[in-house]
Amino acid sequence: MEPAIDMQQWLLWASALSLLAIGAAIVGVPWVVKRLPKDYFSAAHRRSWRKTEREPWFAIVLGLLKNLLGAVLVVLGLVMLVTPGQGLLTLLAGLLLMNFPGKYRLECWVVLRPGVLRALNWLRHRGGQPPFERPGV
Repeated sequence: MEPAIDMQQWLLWASALSLLAIGAAIVGVPWVVKRLPKDYFSAAHRRSWRKTEREPWFAIVLGLLKNLLGAVLVVLGLVMLVTPGQGLLTLLAGLLLMNFPGKYRLECWVVLRPGVLRALNWLRHRGGQPPFERPGV
């Protein structure tokens, strides 16, 4: 009888994680998408938000928190690829928050997948922001 309890526990945890992922996507994805500049995917150079010389520790802590939140959204996006929810959009929002080599090319590749740019621009429209410019890649 114990294996059945283990399976029930696993299903309960998987369901809870799926609900958490959907909740995070509903709140987090629009919040990130509407705060990006419209040329985020098409600009040749990106502005750095961390250029602060007076308090470098603040930039380090903020960068760590931003990367941690991005990693959580990436994991939730991967979970939502196989459970109900907006997996690709959540995955993209997590990638947007994180810093790593090759990030720009990966973001452009994801944005150019069918329907992703349209969905992002729909979220921006609902948030009162102009649509993203299409990446040139």
